[in-house]
Amino acid sequence: MSKQARIAVRLTPGASADRIDGWDVDAEGRTVLKVRVRARPVEGEANEALVKLLAKALGVPKSVVAIQRGGQSRTKMVGVDGLSEPELKARLTGL
Repeated sequence: MSKQARIAVRLTPGASADRIDGWDVDAEGRTVLKVRVRARPVEGEANEALVKLLAKALGVPKSVVAIQRGGQSRTKMVGVDGLSEPELKARLTGL
C-alpha cells in the first residue's frame, strides 16, 4: 500500500512573494500550514502556485501533490503521495 500524507493548508493569494509561513492552529483547533502565493485566485492560478511551491519545498514532483478538498476556499486539504505524515512535517518544519 502506498503512503499518502494529508495536510491542511491556509492559503493567502495575492501576496508579495511565494512563501511558506509555518504552522498555525485554525479556529477549529486543527494544525494548518500557512502559505502565501503571488498568484491571484483566478482560474485556479493560486491553487497551481500552491501545488508548485509545496512540491518544491518537499522535494517531490508536482504530480504527487494534489488539492483534495477546498479548491475554492482559503483552507484546503492537500494530499502528497509517497510521503508519510511525519516525513511531510519533518520536511516542512524549519523552512
